Amino acid sequence: MATANPFSLWILLLIAAISYPTSLLAKSDVYIVHMDLSAMPRAFADHHSWYEATLSSIKDGGNGVATITTTKPSYLIYTYNNAIHGFAASLSPLELDLLKHLPGFVSSTLDVLLKADTTHTPDFLGLNNSNSGPWPASNYGEDVIIGLVDSGIWPESASFRDDGMTQVPNKWKGECVSGTDFNSTMCNKKLIGARFFNKGIKAHSPDLNFSMNSARDTDGHGTHTSSIAAGNYVKGASCFGYARGSARGMAPKARIAMYKAMRDDTFYASDVIAAIDKAISDGMDVLSLSLGNTASNFYDDPIAIASVAAMEKGIFVAASAGERGALPVHSAQCRTLATYCGASLYPGNSSLTRVPLVFMGDCNDLNNVEGKIVVCESTYLFWASADNIDDQITSGAAGGIFLYVGNRIEPHIHLSFPAVVVSMEEEEGQAIFNYINTSHDPRATMKFPYTRIGTKAAPRVAISSSRGPSTICPNILKPDLMAPGSLVLGSWSPISPIVDDDGSTQMFSDFNIIYGTSMACPHAAGVAALLKGAPQPFDLLS
Repeated sequence: MATANPFSLWILLLIAAISYPTSLLAKSDVYIVHMDLSAMPRAFADHHSWYEATLSSIKDGGNGVATITTTKPSYLIYTYNNAIHGFAASLSPLELDLLKHLPGFVSSTLDVLLKADTTHTPDFLGLNNSNSGPWPASNYGEDVIIGLVDSGIWPESASFRDDGMTQVPNKWKGECVSGTDFNSTMCNKKLIGARFFNKGIKAHSPDLNFSMNSARDTDGHGTHTSSIAAGNYVKGASCFGYARGSARGMAPKARIAMYKAMRDDTFYASDVIAAIDKAISDGMDVLSLSLGNTASNFYDDPIAIASVAAMEKGIFVAASAGERGALPVHSAQCRTLATYCGASLYPGNSSLTRVPLVFMGDCNDLNNVEGKIVVCESTYLFWASADNIDDQITSGAAGGIFLYVGNRIEPHIHLSFPAVVVSMEEEEGQAIFNYINTSHDPRATMKFPYTRIGTKAAPRVAISSSRGPSTICPNILKPDLMAPGSLVLGSWSPISPIVDDDGSTQMFSDFNIIYGTSMACPHAAGVAALLKGAPQPFDLLS
């Protein structure tokens, strides 16, 4: 292949730049650029130097020169070698247009904003048999490495102790990267690796202050998902007494590697791809992605492309399907191994005995309900109804019974625990109405003594879970599987408040109960680790 003449290339770019309208000189955006590796001139030592020279040649409207060595600062945000072939860079419309005319350019995608979409679930999934099944067959996932792209991890959590763990397997090629309040000695035989990726966020918000520039989790989400997938045994775990028991992950002896790419519940695709890129080269077996994208086409979804690259290298990729319910316009994407709630679990040991019971209609006016169990009825959709449940708690009501006519709703997890709230079917609600209307002093008792296992109502899809069909490829059934995702107990960052009443009242815990396909995803990843660790592993990608 002929090598481009740098001088002629500079002349062409300069002529093109003179004729461009002022509108193309607008402020820059971050783009993820795919490149054809075969187009790299032989004079360059590696792809990184080629990308640097290419960007140098188009900066300032084409006033640079594509040379092998340059004294200009680096314009690259990331170089990708495994998840995709290409780079992330901040480009103006003019620079992007110039780049499109250079050898090796394949495509570009605007960097997009992504969102983050247990004690008893191993029993519910039938993993607790010590004589047969996935746990003993795989030795509890021993030596299988699960990577999670998330908000980071709290390394001191009891879920990540390495009691009973063997030496780190030789296939592991990753690192435990030091940073703010996090050093390499915090990794062990359970948490074997930790990296953080925030160059994409910084490119979008250069003035943003990073108080925790490390893999340490200040949010709680990543600590929670990690403990679900592969947390070690923790006796007496609970969230303020709820779901009390011995906590452990789906694959208790699997290894954990954290790739922090989330800040304040937000991911950028450029950071996520960088995380996946490193996870592939680090020697991952399973990858858990509790995050969502709304791309309308495969070629516009860089996370989908990166996931396929990981799967082609034998890595099982589990991804959350999102919290968009049953509306077709919000269907799950084809790329996801969508995972959903597998049970209706009401954990805890709170109870109310013979408390006054009052019916308040749609509960838009909650005066004089303090100390009472409030009964509400609504035909609203889940999200609107959840606001009413929040109102019940803040009004001082002792508890709440929420009747959703025609379907079932689940308590919104953003309620401040401990909160005594239940939902009921229409038939059950009618019995309560009859009791209230025929009694001169209606009272009720509510008990939450334990989590029920094996109830006939489970499994069922949580009302908030995306469930398909996919708008991209309706001929392919999605989601692929369901997994527990409703009211799941998991480890938590102790500096992230579980209860925050506008800052006036804050409560903290080492464990938290939350819900969503973000919780279902690591359940699937953990079970996949068990199957991969079995002597005769299943072909999970067939």
